Amino acid sequence: MDTVYTFGPFRLDISSKILFRGADPVPVGRRAVDVLRALVEHPGSPVSKDALMQAAWPGLAVEEANLIVQIAALRRVLGEEPGGDRWIETLPRRGYRFVGPIAKPDEPLVSTTARAAAPPLPDKPSIAVMPFQNLSDAPDQEYFAEGMVEEIVTALSCIKWLFVIDRNSTASYKGRTVSVKQIAHELGVRYVLERAVRRANNRVRITAQLIDADTGANLWAGRFNKHLQDIFQLQDDIATSVAGVIEPALEAAETRR
Repeated sequence: MDTVYTFGPFRLDISSKILFRGADPVPVGRRAVDVLRALVEHPGSPVSKDALMQAAWPGLAVEEANLIVQIAALRRVLGEEPGGDRWIETLPRRGYRFVGPIAKPDEPLVSTTARAAAPPLPDKPSIAVMPFQNLSDAPDQEYFAEGMVEEIVTALSCIKWLFVIDRNSTASYKGRTVSVKQIAHELGVRYVLERAVRRANNRVRITAQLIDADTGANLWAGRFNKHLQDIFQLQDDIATSVAGVIEPALEAAETRR
């Protein structure tokens, strides 16, 4: 039986190597289809750049730039569906992975982040730091927001009794509306830190809230206003401040628990 993968309004017919949107073929090249197939055959799992290039250019030595071009083409096509441009996630220095909703004909349509069994909770308090919500109009603010996530994860990781989820594990939730309880279930954590960033002229405002996923209770909320001068020092200062207030909040929550 021919294999067909379905995600949103799209269908990837493996035997014909054609991507459809509804009943209409999508004008993408064979290389892009081969890359997409390699990704959707391993939903939710990292696929290395070497594996993708071998799938699209078997036996040929090609520049990595060729793969980047095909990924960009796929994101443009999938982006016709709201949020579809984020279904192919970049994993720095590792490769890519498909995080969109996907199903075979005999399977229900589910999110790839929910496809795997939920991991068990660690034997110590655990937290996931979610991607920043960029409230500024400037798209170039994204690099600052992503850097803040990295710095906060690093600062929280210095708390020895706390288990902190890797940033790459939470990146797939960026731009998606997912409940805190579902996030905690899928990642195997007890607490979730949500944040937003807004920039106006030379000032940056960071808002954050710490949520107990079991009860939905807001354990702590805070706001940080800083002048945007040395961006790296700013990220370090905010990350240190966030970690400094979250540690006692988590200690109090664990004591009550």
